[in-house]
Amino acid sequence: MTSDVWLPIPPEEIEGLPEGPRYLFWDGGDDGDQPFPGDPAECAVYVVPYMKRLSVRVGPLEHLTNVRVIQTLTAGVDDITARLSVIAPGVRLCNARGVHETSTAELALTLTLAALRGVPGFVRAQQQERWEGGFRPSLADRNVLIVGYGAIGAAIEDRLAPFEVARVARIARSRRTTARGLVHPITDVLSLLPDADVVILCTPLTEDTRGLVDADFLGRMKDGALLVNVARGPVVDTKALLAELERGRITAALDVTDPEPLPPGHPLWQAPGVLISPHVGGPSSAFLPRAQRLLVDQLTRFVHREPLRNVVLTTGSETVGANGR
Repeated sequence: MTSDVWLPIPPEEIEGLPEGPRYLFWDGGDDGDQPFPGDPAECAVYVVPYMKRLSVRVGPLEHLTNVRVIQTLTAGVDDITARLSVIAPGVRLCNARGVHETSTAELALTLTLAALRGVPGFVRAQQQERWEGGFRPSLADRNVLIVGYGAIGAAIEDRLAPFEVARVARIARSRRTTARGLVHPITDVLSLLPDADVVILCTPLTEDTRGLVDADFLGRMKDGALLVNVARGPVVDTKALLAELERGRITAALDVTDPEPLPPGHPLWQAPGVLISPHVGGPSSAFLPRAQRLLVDQLTRFVHREPLRNVVLTTGSETVGANGR
């Protein structure tokens, strides 16, 4: 029976790992040229390296002939699901629900407040030693629409509560009711857009959400509305967004872009009314302790043959779980 576990965090730095498996450190190296730590055929659990190039993250997949669990340290798993054809049937793919809610929700609020209150302009003025005041929009009394109401969407709403927003509307794949109120199905999104002053995207990238924010979606946003994207770049049609930004009708705060990384010379860099951060929703000081706790819990469950957390799908079968976003 295969018993190796490949970890992108040195196992000696993770307190509480269960006994039984052989823990091997592998994160691909700085240049993606780190050799495999052992025989890929002996790997039972592959924990995908975090913040590495795509080629590094997915490189081992076709060699892991006996892997039983693939655990990502990201909330989204689109990089893995795009390569299911090279993964054997019966492998459980698990995401990192519970790891990124804090950091991503913090950044969503940071981008929203910075864009509304004009912080980028203050920074530019400071660099030029100019004192420029004036009125700016507040988050208070605004209507906010959260598109993708899973764990991260709920964490964002938790952080909106003290800011005296007028109303929060929620969108997920299907209709349901939560302690905070109704969650609308994705089919309602176009009808909710005209009332939203701030639209926050935190939906996973799937075939249904790719290009969701297209010209029709953006055209239904009210004049002066703010679009915040902490989801995935391809959820937004970049060409359509650029057209609205150039018109000055809406503004945007983007932690993710399409393409990504955004290359020098791309028109998004200089588009009016846009604030860009370099996909930093997850990486903060909050990441490591939460990732370590997830791995200890998940591997303990694996060793004791208990149900795993965060199972998104089992290869070769229908989806058995999802992150709800």
